[in-house]
Amino acid sequence: MNKNISALFEIAQKETRKIIGLMSGTSLDGLDIALCAISGKGENTAVKILEFETINYTEDIKTEIRKVFAQKTIDFQHLALLNEWIGLLHAGMVNDCLQKWNIPAHEVDLIASHGQTVLHAPKFLHQQEKFPNATLQIGDGDHIAVKTGIITLSDFRQKHVAGGGEGAPLAVYGDYLLFSKKGENRIMLNMGGIANFTYLPASQNANEVFVTDTGTANTLIDIYTKQFFPEKSYDKDAEISKKGTVNQTLLTELKSDPFFQKSFPKTIGQELFNKDFVDLALAKTCLQDISAPDLLATLTRLSAETIAEAIWFVVKNTGMPIEEFTVYMSGGGASNPLLVSWLKELLPCHFEKSDILGISGDAKEAVLFALLANETVAGGDFNFGTNKGIPSITMGKISLPD
Repeated sequence: MNKNISALFEIAQKETRKIIGLMSGTSLDGLDIALCAISGKGENTAVKILEFETINYTEDIKTEIRKVFAQKTIDFQHLALLNEWIGLLHAGMVNDCLQKWNIPAHEVDLIASHGQTVLHAPKFLHQQEKFPNATLQIGDGDHIAVKTGIITLSDFRQKHVAGGGEGAPLAVYGDYLLFSKKGENRIMLNMGGIANFTYLPASQNANEVFVTDTGTANTLIDIYTKQFFPEKSYDKDAEISKKGTVNQTLLTELKSDPFFQKSFPKTIGQELFNKDFVDLALAKTCLQDISAPDLLATLTRLSAETIAEAIWFVVKNTGMPIEEFTVYMSGGGASNPLLVSWLKELLPCHFEKSDILGISGDAKEAVLFALLANETVAGGDFNFGTNKGIPSITMGKISLPD
C-alpha cells in the first residue's frame, strides 16, 4: 500500500485529528489559518481551535488576483501562473505559522484549503443552457501538499457543483454539525463580501435546514469606500455611512435587479455585485453626483434590507413567530454598527455574535473547511435528504505530499 494511503487510513482511525483549515474570501483581505483538533464525525463532531492567525495579503498579491477576479475576459496564462503561485504562497504562510507556533509539520494530519475564488458562475447568471453551474478556486493543492509535507484536501466547491449544488454556500455543513441546538431556531448569518445564512431548526431535522446567499454584504460598501477614500480599505465602524442619508430612488433601482426576485435558495458573487452594477443604477437615476456618505448609506441599507427580506422568507415558511428566532452574526458586517442596527430594526428577533457559541467569527470559515476534510476522511454519514441546494456528499480532492 502507498505510504500516503496508509497514513490516510491511520488518520481516519484516530480519536482526534489535527487539521489546518485555510480560507481566503472574496474580500481578498488575506488568508485565515486555523489549526483545529477535531474528534468524532457527523453530529458527534467536536472542535477545539488550537491556533488561529490571519495573514494579510500584500497589495501586490491583491493586484495580481484582481486581474482575473470575477472577470469574463482575462489573460489565461496569468490565471495558470496564479494557480501555482497562490498555492505556494498559502503553503509558505502555513509553514511560517507552524514555525511560529513551534509545531512540526508531522504533527499535523491534514490541511483543508479552500483556495482563492476567482469566478462564481451559477447557471442563472451565465445563462448558457448547455453549460452547468460553475465555480473556480485557485491555489493548487498539490503545491501546498509538497511544500508543507502534509496531505492536503482542496477544491471543495467542485464536488458541491457535481452533486447538484451551485458550489455555495458551504457554511451549512459546518453550521449544522456544530451549531444545531434542540429547542432553538437559529439563523447563522455570515456577512462577508456576500451575505449568506443557514437556518437551523429547533427540531434538528436535517431535512428542514435551509441555506442561501442573500446578495451583497460588504463588497459594494468596500468598493466605493476605496474609490472615495483610497487610503481606506473599508468604512470602519460605518463612520462615513452614518453621516449619510439613504437615497430611496437609488435603493429602489438597485433592488430591482432580477437577482432579488429569483427564488430561494440562490448564490451569487462579485460577478454581479461590482462597480458596474452600482454605476449603471447611478446612471439610470441620474445620481452620478451623489455624495460619498449618501451612497455608502444607501449601499449599507441595500445589504440590510435584502438580508432581512431573505430571513423573513424563511421565517414565514416555518409558520413560527420571528421572536422565536436567534440570529448569530459573523463576518466583517457583524462589526458594522449601522448595518447591524438596521437589521435589528427590520428583524424583531434576538441577535448575538456567533463567537458566543465557542467558535470565533473570524475563524469560523477556516474551521468549516477543516470540518469538511474531517468528514471526507473519517465521516460522511450525515444526510440532508432532498433538501434543495444541500447535497449530502463528501468534498475535497486529496493531494499527497510525495
